[in-house]
Amino acid sequence: MPTLDEDDRDKLKGSEFGLPDERKYPMPDKSHARNAKARASQQAKAGNLSKADEKKIDAKADKVLGK
Repeated sequence: MPTLDEDDRDKLKGSEFGLPDERKYPMPDKSHARNAKARASQQAKAGNLSKADEKKIDAKADKVLGK
C-alpha cells in the first residue's frame, strides 16, 4: 500500500474518506479502499464501530474499487 503521510492525508477532500465528518478511513486509491474495508470490519467486530458506519465505509470503498 502506498504511504499516506500526515501532509498527504490533510490534502485529501472529505469525500475521499469513509467517514468524512470524522476524516477517518481515507481512500485515495484502491489499496487504501481495501484496507479501509478490512479495518472497518475489525472495528465493527470489536464493538468500536457501528454496523451503519461499517456499511457507509464499505459502500464508499466499493465505489473506489469499481464494484
